[in-house]
Amino acid sequence: MNKLNRRRLLTAGSGVAVGTAMGTAVGISTALPASAEVTEAEAAAGPSVTVTPADHRYADMRSGMNQRWVASPEKIVLPRTTADVVAAVQSAVTANKRITVSGGGHCFEDFVYNAETQVVLNMGLMNAVTFDKNRQAFAVEGGATLLDVYEALHGGWGVTLPGGICHSVGIGGHVLGGGFGMLSRQHGLIVDHLHAVEVVVVDANGLARAVVATRDAADPNHDLFWAHTGGGGGSFGVVTRYWFRTPGATGSDPTKLLPKAPAEIYISSLFWPWSKVTKDGFSRLVAYYGEWLEKNNTAGTTAGSLFSWMLLNHQIAGNLGLIIQIDASLPNAAQVLSDYLAGLNAALGVPTTPVRRDGVTDSEYSTTRKLSWLRGTKYIGSVSPTQLDPTMRGVHKSSHLLKATPQNQIDAMYKHLASTDRPSTFAGIVYASAGGKIASVSSTATAVAQRAAIMKTNFESVWYDARDDDVNMTWVRNAFADVYADTGGVPVPNTVTDGCYINYPDGDLGDPAYNTSSVAWHDLYWKGNYARLQKVKRAWDPRNVFRHRQSIRP
Repeated sequence: MNKLNRRRLLTAGSGVAVGTAMGTAVGISTALPASAEVTEAEAAAGPSVTVTPADHRYADMRSGMNQRWVASPEKIVLPRTTADVVAAVQSAVTANKRITVSGGGHCFEDFVYNAETQVVLNMGLMNAVTFDKNRQAFAVEGGATLLDVYEALHGGWGVTLPGGICHSVGIGGHVLGGGFGMLSRQHGLIVDHLHAVEVVVVDANGLARAVVATRDAADPNHDLFWAHTGGGGGSFGVVTRYWFRTPGATGSDPTKLLPKAPAEIYISSLFWPWSKVTKDGFSRLVAYYGEWLEKNNTAGTTAGSLFSWMLLNHQIAGNLGLIIQIDASLPNAAQVLSDYLAGLNAALGVPTTPVRRDGVTDSEYSTTRKLSWLRGTKYIGSVSPTQLDPTMRGVHKSSHLLKATPQNQIDAMYKHLASTDRPSTFAGIVYASAGGKIASVSSTATAVAQRAAIMKTNFESVWYDARDDDVNMTWVRNAFADVYADTGGVPVPNTVTDGCYINYPDGDLGDPAYNTSSVAWHDLYWKGNYARLQKVKRAWDPRNVFRHRQSIRP
């Protein structure tokens, strides 16, 4: 793959681990309450680490991946245990300090690193992945990365979770936003396997404490659990631990309590030079991508399990492309993949010469590899020199679609992608598959409202130099506004579009200069689920301690 298309895999559902805290306490309680659970490792852990501006580590911890957002906190605290988190939150609330929390550092917006940040809670030292015999579920600490999770679950028990492809993303924010990945059409969203969550909250008296909320509808804390299945980070508290177990899984054998990782997967990379792309061919390609998903949306089928990213790169990059993955053990997987590749080439209108690789019919525009699952997952997550690059700046905007992209929207996309504008060579529009098993869960069972969507988009650009901010942000803003011009510049929920994705946060949604529709930013993210999220907010964060520009409002 070329560098552009490999980098595009960055955005598979990152998010903000938690938000910000500020308030005044009337009392202090740093002891861990009985509702929290202490492991042997926690009991033996050393003290938390504090980094101040004079420390040589400070520069590495004052920003995340997006270098548009850099904070100057008074200190950065790295907790080792839930009790450490309780103490850090209590200290900030008591001292009236604004506290933000970082997991993997992949939040696209300034929800963590901003001018108001006084204390950063960096969760990186809390990254254990274990099996909890008491709960008969897998426990994952809030600072673990997706790669931590994949390696531990696969190596220890042969199971996995259907999470994102950018494996340095933190589990904390990824889960909170209802993260998705290459196995999601086969196994659902990552929150569909969430069993319980441990959260540090602050009550009406300003006291920090840890509570556990579970999937059990009879649990008095169940609403707090539900809010963590897609309600986004930064609204309710600090996640210190998740537990995962697939609904309906029975027995005590850990190897049967989460989806079994595929033994092998097919990964296809498909790239066409822009010189081969006509306007009509572009239109047919984008239409085919959506129409194929409309027709192959049944959970449990081979085609309904195939996942792909379509990379509509600006012409300055030189090509368009797709990245495709399918479980090689599924019935007729090689033929389903071959037919899909042929259909894409035919839609674009390029003549091809068949090439057989690992039982799949490729062409001169595609390469298919059959890899073991973990090796393939690491490959997709690390092949780009920029995908994990912590020196870049970025802007992102998203949409969900319920059906194939309408022609007027395709025309607007082509206009901006084929333009003579000079954004970054990493500018473009990325489509990601949805549907399949994702759609088998109701829109209210979790906080993720867009269950009926067949695909989502990410309008984005990333670049290195602050002097290029304006040209890149302007290109993305103009492309997004034109594509959704008929609905106020944003993808309002209707019969075609279905709002935005909270793990691709977009501050412009709350700005009337960019959102001229009558739909508020929070309804673009959560639709009818927002009222219930507000109810949870009032119950569990009555002082509005945890907040940012797009957190749940009381």
